[in-house]
Formats: sequence, C-alpha cells, structure tokens
Amino acid sequence: MRGKGKQRKVMVAVILVFIVALLLVPSFGLAATKKRDITIGVVVKSVAFKWFQRMEEGIKKFAQDYGVRAFMQGPPIADSAQQIAIIEQLIAQGVDALVIVPYGVKEHEMVQKEAMDRGIIVITHEAARTKYAHFDVEAFINEEYGAEMMRQLAARMGYKGEYVQFVGSYTNDSHNQWQDAARAYQEANYPEMKCIGKFETREDQAIGYNIMKDLLKKYPNIRGVLGSAAGDVVAAGRAIQEAGLADKIAVVGTSIVSYAGELLKTGAVDLAMCWDPALAGYVSCLVAYKLLNGESITEGMDLGVEGYNNIKIIKNEYGVPVIYGQGWILIDASNMHKYNF
Repeated sequence: MRGKGKQRKVMVAVILVFIVALLLVPSFGLAATKKRDITIGVVVKSVAFKWFQRMEEGIKKFAQDYGVRAFMQGPPIADSAQQIAIIEQLIAQGVDALVIVPYGVKEHEMVQKEAMDRGIIVITHEAARTKYAHFDVEAFINEEYGAEMMRQLAARMGYKGEYVQFVGSYTNDSHNQWQDAARAYQEANYPEMKCIGKFETREDQAIGYNIMKDLLKKYPNIRGVLGSAAGDVVAAGRAIQEAGLADKIAVVGTSIVSYAGELLKTGAVDLAMCWDPALAGYVSCLVAYKLLNGESITEGMDLGVEGYNNIKIIKNEYGVPVIYGQGWILIDASNMHKYNF
C-alpha cells in the first residue's frame, strides 16, 4: 500500500510540473498564441512641418491596421542634434524598430549603427546613401526625380536663362541628389541655361525668402528657381511675387498644397512636385513590421500601398538595400484641388 501511495504522489507531482510548463513555457498553451507587442518609433526632421504632420496620418493608419504601437516624434525645428537625442531616448526605451527621416544623413549614421547593434530594426526615408540601415525607403529613384524637375523648369523657362537651386541643407542626401541630377541633366540637354549656384535654406522659409531677395538684387536676370524642401518654393515665390516678377521667373520644386497652394493660385509658384508623405510613412512602418516578423522584402514585391506595388531594390555604395516606388505627383493650379494635404 505504501508503494501505491508513493506512486500516486509521484504522478501528482509530474502532472503539476506539466501544468506549470503549459502555463509558463512560451512553446506551450496560451503563451504560444499571445501576439508579441511591437513598438515602432518614427523620428522625423521636425514635427512642426506640415509635410510630417501628413506623414503622421499614415503612421497612425498603419498602427490601426496592424494592431501595433507606432508613433511619430521629432524636434520643433529641423536640427540633427535634437533629432539624434530623440533617437537615443527611443533606443534606451527599447523600441523594436526605428523609422528615421534624417535632417543630416552623415550626422545620423553613428546613432543608427548603435540602434542596429542593439538589435533594433532601422528603416530610413530620404536617405538613399546612408551607411547604416536595414532598408532605406524612397518613393522613386532620386536622380530620375531631379531630371524631371529640370525638364519641368526648363520648359517654363523656354530652355534658356539663369536659374538657382535651393536645398534644405548641404547634408540632406535626397535634396542634393535631386539638385545634382537636375543640374547634370541641364548641362547635358539645355546648353543655353546656366546654374548660378546651390543655396542652403536650412528648411526655414524666412531664410529662403531673404536669400531669394538678395539673389534678385545680385542677379537680376534670374529666370528660374528649383526648390527641394517643402518651403523652398514658398519662400522664393513670396520674394518673387513681392518684386512683381511672378510672370518672368519660373518656380518649380518639392512642396505640397498646404504650403504652396496660395502661390500656385497666383502663379508665383508654377509647379509643386511631391509624393504623399502619408503613404511613405505607412510603407516605411510596414517594411519594419515585416522584418520584425521574419519576412523577406524582395525585388518586384507588391507592398499593397499605392506607388509601392512593384518595388525596385538597389543596394547603395555601402550595401544598404534601397526600396524604390514608382512615380511622383505634379501639382499646379489646375489640379491642386485633388491633393488636400
């Protein structure tokens, strides 16, 4: 009898151990079905910019669609040091992924490397020549966009005359890619056009406005302006309109209706080129999400987001794979009502 009692005790103990295993070991029971919480932090150049306020709409939509925590942060002004400080805070908090739109690509490389070394997925946007990222996401091939900018400007200038270029900063990768490609296209195709120079607005409309006013005094024969930051064409357009030169100087560049709308109506800005930042924010978070779930991102993949239905993937000089979508939006006074952002 003693032997049978001892056997019962052993069996009870085994059953209890098994039950505990079901409850505690991740590969058993309910613990296996629980979805892992995912946190994606998106750090942009400045939360004050309407461009990134539109991007936040896409980030929130992604979070809702996929049931994850995704949020946007950024400094009140475009400033690399402040942006890096925010990224360091998010690294310390242990986010699963970072989506970064860097104000200065080179300045951000070490903090991006730090995040990757800690096992955090890093996705960049507007940084096709970055050294440290799992993927960079672009709406299009930057050199093609720059060439299109020049074609649009040249047609409005009658393919001759002097023009100037604006970039948000001399370290902003995409801005300089666009403008360098635009100038190369001009020099190869429009010999009667001449670039006066490339000027840095620091993504500040007041700075761009003052630069344009000074340029109009120094170079009275200016006939064209190319802008990169969303406020560049607005700053130039204001100065040109105040000088009564809106019908003599063509202004083309990246912007959106919420910035350039009034000047598109008056003709002080001729054309705003862009991509939808909400879609860019959504798809960048989606790429991070797929990597976190062990999925592959491959050439020709349809990411299920407009403009990213047949993606190209080209590794940059540092081996970082860059995702390219298709196309851009051209906005003028005739169709601006279609783009309510």
